[in-house]
Amino acid sequence: MAQIRKGSFIKNVKDISISGAFALAVLSGITLSSCGSNDEDESAYSYEETSYSKGIRSHIKEIKPGEFKITDEENVGADSSMAIVSYLDGHVDTLSTSAAKALIDEEIRTNHNYVGHHSGLSSMLLYGGIGYMLGRNSSNAYINNYRTDPNVSRGFYANPATYDKSQNVVRQVNASRTTRTVNTRPSGGRKGFFGRSSGRSGG
Repeated sequence: MAQIRKGSFIKNVKDISISGAFALAVLSGITLSSCGSNDEDESAYSYEETSYSKGIRSHIKEIKPGEFKITDEENVGADSSMAIVSYLDGHVDTLSTSAAKALIDEEIRTNHNYVGHHSGLSSMLLYGGIGYMLGRNSSNAYINNYRTDPNVSRGFYANPATYDKSQNVVRQVNASRTTRTVNTRPSGGRKGFFGRSSGRSGG
């Protein structure tokens, strides 16, 4: 049997090829971490986060029993988006985006083949500025499936001037968009060969 001098193992590691190093690591019980480029490493632990500083407040009015029109839309702070609904009997409701979404979801669930074919409150919420605010959120992107034709949205506004104003409001929202990269790499992470041990206790 061949004899190995004490100390020769450590002395000759530097002469072993990459493939040999891998085999050596396996035999030694060491887990190798990825040796990809820094760009690849960082992209695996990061994503882009989009936010808006401006939102939309919609004013909706009941013009006939059960029929509504959007009478005005304006820019507000992102956290102040809402719909203010005025009814024929004089009372006024204020709907948050979450309350508006609940009404839209119910409409799509129960009446999905005819969504947008009436002038009910849910149509005003879906095709107006509140629907835009919900649809810009990727988790609510399904809402945009009902907003593909601008001529449909136009019909839910009280008049062409109100619709044109709403388009400028939407442009202001888009102009307030900012994007930042969020790094989710765990703190203390290490890269490169021999970056982590397999958990063997040291001697």
